[in-house]
Amino acid sequence: MKLIHLSDLHLGKRVNEYSMLEDQEYILLKILNIIDDEQPDGVMIAGDVYDKSVPSAEAVSLFDDFLVRLAERKIPVFVISGNHDSPERIAFGSRIMNAGGIYMSPVYHGKIEPVRLYDAYGEVNIYMLPFIKPAHVRRFHEEDEIQSYTDALRTAVSDMNIDTGKRNVLITHQFVTGALRSESEEVSVGGADNVDADVFADFDYVALGHIHSPQNCGSPRIRYCGTPLKYSFSEAKDQKSVTVAELKEKGDVTYRTVPLVPRYDMKELRGTYEELTLRSYYINTTWQEDYTHITLTDEEDIPDAIGKLRTVYHHLMKLDYDNTRTRSNAQIQGEAEVETKTPYELFADFYELQNNQPMSEEQSGYIKELIEQIWEEA
Repeated sequence: MKLIHLSDLHLGKRVNEYSMLEDQEYILLKILNIIDDEQPDGVMIAGDVYDKSVPSAEAVSLFDDFLVRLAERKIPVFVISGNHDSPERIAFGSRIMNAGGIYMSPVYHGKIEPVRLYDAYGEVNIYMLPFIKPAHVRRFHEEDEIQSYTDALRTAVSDMNIDTGKRNVLITHQFVTGALRSESEEVSVGGADNVDADVFADFDYVALGHIHSPQNCGSPRIRYCGTPLKYSFSEAKDQKSVTVAELKEKGDVTYRTVPLVPRYDMKELRGTYEELTLRSYYINTTWQEDYTHITLTDEEDIPDAIGKLRTVYHHLMKLDYDNTRTRSNAQIQGEAEVETKTPYELFADFYELQNNQPMSEEQSGYIKELIEQIWEEA
């Protein structure tokens, strides 16, 4: 049984005010090409189909087109809702689509029945568990003490009455303890959303969504496939991919990845303004189209730096400085002797605290003239 594992499409997402829809359309076509090459027995999408619970019309249209193309290939598709999705919107029309081999997870109602697939080794049970919180499960188990996310998942899994003699696959969207987060994910304060991996002991493969960097959770059979695109610069060094899981006889499970090459990559560059503008003459022109985060090391701010740099780095998303001023953690330690200092002296103290260096002679002269002018007009 060969299964394609996808998650966290986040259709409709904007990154640093750039719409990712065209990039998402591009990468979905690449995924379809991989599916055509791999000829899987099923495609699993483990939540966060959309970036918002009320997605844009363009995002819905893009996903609709993707599902239609999958349906044309006669491949079963399993889709669950993630924490960014509206469970009700993902579930809409599910009973009709099931007949066409497109299985959309229903809103959690306490019982999850598997979809059964068959191959030369027998039966594979596919369980679809959307993103849940303890309160969701508590509604159907008032007699149980469900306080944590682990309690909730353990109870939900126990309700599945799993036949451990058969091969079982779980598609779910949760944060498993020990997984490494990135900046583009929602973070629960204090790690309250942690789920212990041992709740998945009865499954042969667990297709996880929620974490954006591809990784295993203590075992190759419990895996996050990651996002198909980079959605933050903390993911700049990630190799995005599609995970292909293969189940043979009971206990024989392997996976491999197929790399995804985006329309535009994410790059982080660092140096002075002069270095980075000169560098543009020597770099591959495709770099000029990549989404870029530039850190300038100049001591003085460059006027309209972001506008000037965008003439070279066309998709500059983020610009910041790393210099003496920004590295300073100087703070006012106590009350200044305000009554004994002139306005100029107070401003000079403030400037030095903020910039970790005194004003230049030119700046000092300008401030003195400005203060005198204000005093005369007061």
